[in-house]
Amino acid sequence: MKKNLLSATAVSLALLGSGFTATAMAQEDDDKLIFEEITVTAKKREQSIYEVPVAMSAFTGVTMEKKGILDLVDVGKFVPNLNVTTFGAGQTSSANPFIRGIGLQDHLITTDPGVGVYVDGVYLGRQIGQNWSLSNIERLEVLRGPQGTLYGRNSIGGAINIITKRPGATEGGRVGMTVGTEGRVNAEFYGDTRLTDTFAVSINGAFKRRGGSGKFLNIENADKDVGETQDISARIAALWTPTEDFSILIAADGNQGDNGMNPYTTLIDELPNGALYAAGFRNSDVSSNPYDNNTGQESQVVVSNRAFGVSLTAEYALSDELDLKFIASDRSSDYESGLDDDSFLADFLSFPEVGKADQNSYELQISGEYDRIDFVAGLYYFEEDGVNDQDPTVFLGNVGDFTLSQDMESKAAFANIGYQVTDEFHVSGGIRFTDDKKNAGIIINSGLIATTASRDWQETSWEIAGTYAMNDRLNVYGTIQNGYQSGQFPPRPFCLFGSLDFSQPGNVSQPNCFVANDNVTAVNYEVGLKGTPLDTLQMSVAVFYTDYTDLPYQVSTTAGGGFDTRNIIVDQTSFGVEWESLWAITNEFTLQTSVGYIDADVDDPEAVAPLTPDWTLAISPEYTIPMANGADVVLRADWSYRDDMFGEPSSDPGRLTKIDSRSLVNVNFSYQAPNRDWSVSLYGRNVTNEKYDNARLNTGDYILRILNNDIREWGVRFVREF
Repeated sequence: MKKNLLSATAVSLALLGSGFTATAMAQEDDDKLIFEEITVTAKKREQSIYEVPVAMSAFTGVTMEKKGILDLVDVGKFVPNLNVTTFGAGQTSSANPFIRGIGLQDHLITTDPGVGVYVDGVYLGRQIGQNWSLSNIERLEVLRGPQGTLYGRNSIGGAINIITKRPGATEGGRVGMTVGTEGRVNAEFYGDTRLTDTFAVSINGAFKRRGGSGKFLNIENADKDVGETQDISARIAALWTPTEDFSILIAADGNQGDNGMNPYTTLIDELPNGALYAAGFRNSDVSSNPYDNNTGQESQVVVSNRAFGVSLTAEYALSDELDLKFIASDRSSDYESGLDDDSFLADFLSFPEVGKADQNSYELQISGEYDRIDFVAGLYYFEEDGVNDQDPTVFLGNVGDFTLSQDMESKAAFANIGYQVTDEFHVSGGIRFTDDKKNAGIIINSGLIATTASRDWQETSWEIAGTYAMNDRLNVYGTIQNGYQSGQFPPRPFCLFGSLDFSQPGNVSQPNCFVANDNVTAVNYEVGLKGTPLDTLQMSVAVFYTDYTDLPYQVSTTAGGGFDTRNIIVDQTSFGVEWESLWAITNEFTLQTSVGYIDADVDDPEAVAPLTPDWTLAISPEYTIPMANGADVVLRADWSYRDDMFGEPSSDPGRLTKIDSRSLVNVNFSYQAPNRDWSVSLYGRNVTNEKYDNARLNTGDYILRILNNDIREWGVRFVREF
């Protein structure tokens, strides 16, 4: 660890003078360039990003547009120690974030994510199909490390906080149009107006389409190509402010995606003892181009997703020092997808899926500031019902079916209190008590196996933190954070075949493999430095050590009666360093850089932290050319790097699940009109056309490779503000 710390510190010092995320710059006079402070809500109240005692990145909507960010997968290219995959039963809309080696390894309803995603304070229980238009996003925050006190369960890796624009904040509108290669057509609009002094409305909509990355070679007149995407989304929000002290915000959003199955392929020859090889199949039976597909299952060519939600946020200022907030939400999502795992013409392994989830959440917050004391406290309630149905499934040529369901209920109470000890030193402490209950059921092969199980969990999460202002430019912080994730049931317990009593059809004699694991806990120790040491430099550096206990890794096999996915329980420690900065080399030339390093150590000698690259890097130079008429030409490039990693927890002595490192480059050349009311941009995404694996899975009978779907694309984007 000492060696790693010295190496990481040396890298950080060597990079002093590189780039930072989500920063605004302002011209104070002709010679001096200064940075504007970024306001965030990471601690559920507005603070300067320098004051928050946690490692975090923040992106504005404008920044995301410049970087070519279209979704959460793209966000994962530019944040240190963040990696986002698209493993989700062929769903192109799936986005599974891993922060500091913790994330979602399986999309099924009984598997909770390790990174919580929130939109305007509302937790999203499931990530499939949750697409968001950039036109209405004010800011996106990525909080790294356990966030169990304020964000609760399922945030042991961190939290992603999306904040949309508030109606009436900036009256006017925006329309955008994008056309490009690979069949790219995007259109979006956003409008914000005050109908009266007390009532404001905003509305936005978006259409996104891109052609496929490959062809279905054995499906005549296929409705979609491999990896083709099309999504329509809309959101309307209304804000009523009858008095200066009281407001009600009501928002409704929805989206619908109709896509082609995500690109993937299957490796057969690499496992000569596997069932596919023994049945006579070879790598030559799958497409020679891995982005094409030889499936013969027309029902799995098209994947779809739908989501709809409504929320209500009421805020009341009880006094100058005390505020009350209530957030209520109802959301639903469903999808149709699946994988023909063998990826060849014969129907030997296919798993079509239909899934849905409904959730409700309620949160009551009270916050305030009294002299040197600040605090936020609240009560939280969340419930979710979900089901996943696979019918018919084909496993090694045998036809069956599979249904998995779960309903869960979570209740919590939390509080975080801070005290300004001196003008320079602020301390805070937080605590959260959570009570979770899950009821899960499994039906296999029309009731041949049918069983249910339930379990309760309780956990107390806590944190302590301190921030010290070294001067008016730099803050140093230290924090100890605790995170919590409730235990989970195995996603695909085909191990139940091993305990089946065939003398009693419909019953399982010993359903001992459909058992939920214990609570997952994490304790994170972190120190960091944030601020603007120079007029032209903004930076943030953090060093952390995290201890995870009873962490479930999902491992799949086809050795039993079906595609069996089990939880293996491990303890894991992670040490790492993270750096972000923005250097304004001149008034016209800036350089952003982010660096992440992590060393994850697992106590199981046959396991590794999945989908966790040791190094994550990003460099973004931007050069502005002022024109004589007051316009600007902005030239920008964004390079991101993810080190090699393993696609699943198994260390895999044959290294068949090893994923190679990758480097991606986006470019953006913009002309901004003199009064900034319109712009036109030439862009390129993945301009080197890098081909890489998003995930790999070794079942013992074949290797499943989930491929990237961000193929090379060139295009033109026009934006008009009014």
